[in-house]
Amino acid sequence: MSPSRRAPSAGLAEAEAIARAQRGDAAAFEQLYRLHKRRVYSLCLRMTSNTAEAEDLTQEAFLQLFRKIATFRGESAFSTWLHRLSVNVVLMHFRRKSLPVTSLEEASEPDEEGGPRKDFGGPDNLLAGSVDRVNLERAIERLPRGYRMVFLLHDVEGYEHNEIAEMLGCSVGNSKSQLHKARLKMRGLLQEQRAARYKEEGPANSSSRR
Repeated sequence: MSPSRRAPSAGLAEAEAIARAQRGDAAAFEQLYRLHKRRVYSLCLRMTSNTAEAEDLTQEAFLQLFRKIATFRGESAFSTWLHRLSVNVVLMHFRRKSLPVTSLEEASEPDEEGGPRKDFGGPDNLLAGSVDRVNLERAIERLPRGYRMVFLLHDVEGYEHNEIAEMLGCSVGNSKSQLHKARLKMRGLLQEQRAARYKEEGPANSSSRR
């Protein structure tokens, strides 16, 4: 299928490519790979923080897609379906490596800051403001693996807690607790970054940029 046909109606072109790929058309599958490989790789990289693992898992995700594309029924957007398939590939990778993604005993610990208990899983206004994307990505990479997984799935990828609980094999309450702790950790990491930048630039430069 030529790029000129794809330009005026990307949705129609993708739907046709999906239908042909389901019938075993290798060229159509290659088109789907070109359309979605960047997004799948980005997802894998965010979840693993490792370029080599992300590349391998991207290939694994598309291998799974090749095997399972016949099961796609169009009940959701293809990108959403592929996204979930890719997340599952990453989670299975962690399970094979025997790396825990959650800590089930932490489901109901009190607020570590000593303040009133917050609504686990609710929006976090302190993290919702404008944060430099590079610093945000660096902070996410420094999160413990279990915290990072839930933070990415909920706050970045938009999954609901019941979906996360199903994917990670934990309770909804645990998912909310993990997210709460991840956000606390994120705040601390971002504060560290701001303090380091303030120290590097000096009080005069920092105050002039406010």
